[in-house]
Amino acid sequence: MFTTKANAIFQDVINQYHIINTVDQPFTNKYDESDLLEHLLYRKCWIDTVQWHYEDIIRDPKIDPVEALTLKRKIDASNQDRTDMVEYIDSYFLNKYKDVTVKEGATINTESPAWGVDRLSILALKIYHMNEEATRTDASDAHREACQTKLDILLEQRVDLSTAIDTLLSDIEKGDKYMKVYKQMKMYNDDELNPVLRSQK
Repeated sequence: MFTTKANAIFQDVINQYHIINTVDQPFTNKYDESDLLEHLLYRKCWIDTVQWHYEDIIRDPKIDPVEALTLKRKIDASNQDRTDMVEYIDSYFLNKYKDVTVKEGATINTESPAWGVDRLSILALKIYHMNEEATRTDASDAHREACQTKLDILLEQRVDLSTAIDTLLSDIEKGDKYMKVYKQMKMYNDDELNPVLRSQK
């Protein structure tokens, strides 16, 4: 199953990040571009993992305002990278299934496969960090129990989401569903479409 591979890669990425556990560490993809899908999944989860920790840092109530603005710019850039990676993954699937004969009456899904993968990557991060909270030795029993309850729900959610993604890919492969991908067309990073940026030209 596709998601078995994806979930294993995501876990590997998150474990690798936490060896050094800093947003400034260098990135090395374990997969060559010849292993395109694995390469994309690894990069995608690394972006998500770094951004997860950006989001923790920027919520520090004592953060220096200048540092906060710099970090906000990094988060903006990370969000764009995240969107780009989703579109690269969807392009992979579009190419993979380009010769499938779509059946009469085939339907389109509410989201593309790669946006499901995006949710799965974020879910892997939630599971990792909720497990940390559920096993914290310096936390109260009540805290650990509450986090374990949440962790159990997240683990169930991963099973459900993984099943849904694998089912979608199977349906696309059989021609029961078809892919139609709309680029995000974000406007706020474009100096022609964002009126504030346009006014600075």
